Order: sequence, then C-alpha cells, then structure tokens
Amino acid sequence: MRVVGSQEYLQALLEAIRPGMEEVLAFYDHRVGVIGTDPKLMLMPWDDHLVHRGDGVFESLKYVGRKLYQLDAHLRRMRLSCQAIHLEPPCSWAELREAVIEVARAGNQPDGCIRVLLGRGPGSFGINPYESPVSSMYLVAYRLHMRPESAFEKGVTAMRTTIPAKQAWMATVKTTNYLPNVLMKREAVNGHADFPFCFDASGFLAESATENVALVDEAGRLVIPEFTNALAGTTLMRAVDLIKNDMSVIFKGVTEDEILNAREVMMLGTSFDAIGVVRYEGRPIHDARPGPVTKRLRELLQADLQQTGLVF
Repeated sequence: MRVVGSQEYLQALLEAIRPGMEEVLAFYDHRVGVIGTDPKLMLMPWDDHLVHRGDGVFESLKYVGRKLYQLDAHLRRMRLSCQAIHLEPPCSWAELREAVIEVARAGNQPDGCIRVLLGRGPGSFGINPYESPVSSMYLVAYRLHMRPESAFEKGVTAMRTTIPAKQAWMATVKTTNYLPNVLMKREAVNGHADFPFCFDASGFLAESATENVALVDEAGRLVIPEFTNALAGTTLMRAVDLIKNDMSVIFKGVTEDEILNAREVMMLGTSFDAIGVVRYEGRPIHDARPGPVTKRLRELLQADLQQTGLVF
C-alpha cells in the first residue's frame, strides 16, 4: 500500500466505492459547520466514540410535503436519552432544532427522513468518555421510501425472534448501540417475515426491531405492551393521543397467546405510521386482514401530519 499526502488521499477517497449515495440528500457535521450535498464527503472521525463504542444517541423523523412531523417530540425524547448517558450536544437545543430544519430544506425534496446523531465525540480509541473533549453532532436528510398502498391493504407478517428484549435500562434509551435490533432484523429477513417480535425474560412482548407493536384485544381495547423493555415510540404515543377519546387504551404485559387471539395486531413506526399484522409465526391473526382500528390510526396520523407538521 502506498503512503500518500492529503491531496492524494482526498482524491482516492472521492474515487472510493460508496454504496447508497443515491439515498442521501444533504448532511451536516457540526465540526465542519456547513451543509454538504456530495455523499462521498459524508464521513465521521474514526476515533469518535459514537463510531467505535456506540457511545451516542439518535432520532429519526420524517417529512412529507415539506412538513416535518413531530420534530419537537423527537427532540424531547433525544434530550431524555442524552440525560441517561450524560451527554450534551455541542450546541444549544434551539440551534440543533434549527439545524434539522435547514438540512431538510437543503435536501430540496418534498419528502424525506432526517437522522440526528449525537456522539461522545472524537478524541481517542479508549472507552473513557472524558477522553472526548467535545461532543459530536451529525445530521443527514435521506430519501423516504413509502410502502405502496397495496401493502397496507394486504398487511404484513411477523415472527418471534430468538434475540431477547434489551435490559430495561438500555431499552428505554435510544442509543446508537443497535446490534440486538440488527440481529432481530436479520432473523426476520432469513425467516421470510416482515417484522421480528422480541420478548422479555418473563415471556412478555417487548417490541420489534425499530417499531412498536400494539393490538386490539377481544374486548375491543387498544393494548400497548408496557415499556419496561421497550422504547416508547413517538408514533405510538401520538397515535394513543389521537384515539384515546374513541376507545379504551391500556398498557399491560402482553403474552404470545394474546397476540394470536387478538382481533388486530399492528406495527407503529415513523416511516409508515400504522400497518396491520395479518400472520404471526405463520398463523392468521383473526381473519388475516388488516383491521379497522389499524386503518383508523393510520388515517389519524396522516391527517395529524398535515395539520401539525412544521413547514420548512
């Protein structure tokens, strides 16, 4: 291998293979201080503890028709995640909020997603958090791939993963350490299922890889698995707010038998709002069709985005 100087290295870097470039719309590194649009330059320092230790937190939100959805709700949760791991952003929270809007605007597309990453920052390859003098902040706007309407009419499938739910103190913090989630998704793909379900040590349903699960029980109540070993999703909690006056909503431990006996099972997540699970472990849920509550929640969330989304 040749040893080269800065210019030759930069040239080689620009010529290197970079999968997924077509997905990136715009990005921002707080250290650099400007917004970029060439994905080949979207890089993180190797010694950022975010990279080699998973020492950081993140949020993902979407925008549709140039309307950012639940920006403040995502930032509130991010602040709680930061408090849990004793991390502060390298700027004020007001500046971070404005940066999200500016990156979305720079992406120059009506629809997309924003990923916000806060890390311990560069400084060493050790594990001591105090070796990083300044925290890091990275923002990226990327394309939003919406599911076709036929997917919501047909519904999706789910399976039980062998990966256990995270420990309670980790599950409730949205950290960048997502290895269990990755392994769950791998099992689902290999098992030809759309979503994996993980369970805690007591056999209660926790969550999916990046989404929350909810069900409608035989009494017609919307049942949410307790957040003991799961992250409280912004989409889920907003859905609860929107429908709580129309039906009973309870939070409780949910067993596998309750999944199979439910009237409806649904996934709730940022990118698709709500979608019905029609088969679990190959067995049909109720009549194996998306149910009315799932459809209603999706309608409410879509309308809410149009009414409350932040225009940029």
